[in-house]
Amino acid sequence: MRAQLTKVFYFESAQTLPKVPAGHKCGRIHGHSFKVEVSIEGEVDPATGWVYDHAVISDAMKPLVERLDHACLNDVPGLENPTIELMAAWFWDKLAGLCPGLCEIVIHETPTARCVYRGR
Repeated sequence: MRAQLTKVFYFESAQTLPKVPAGHKCGRIHGHSFKVEVSIEGEVDPATGWVYDHAVISDAMKPLVERLDHACLNDVPGLENPTIELMAAWFWDKLAGLCPGLCEIVIHETPTARCVYRGR
C-alpha cells in the first residue's frame, strides 16, 4: 500500500523582491506568515503502519525554520531573491538528502497564494 503524508510548519519572515519591476509593492520590505507543507510518499511499512516517522521531517525542518523565523529572507544564502518558487526549491535542496521519499513542498505566503514544488 502506498500513501503520502504531510507535515506542516510555520514561520514569520521579512523580505523584499529585488527583481520585480520598479514601483512594484513587493520591491519594498514586507513580511509574511509562511506555511510550509512537506510531503513524503512511499510504501506503508506493515510492521509500523507508517510511511514515515513525522519526527524525522520535524528534525530536518527544525534548523531551517529556526534560520528563517523572524529573519530577513534576503540575508539567507540562496534566498537573495526570495520568491516562493525559489524558496520551495531551497527547501527541497536542503531536505531531499534527509527525507527519503520527499515528493512535494507547498509554500503559502498568504492564505490565498501558494507554490507547489515537486522537485528537480
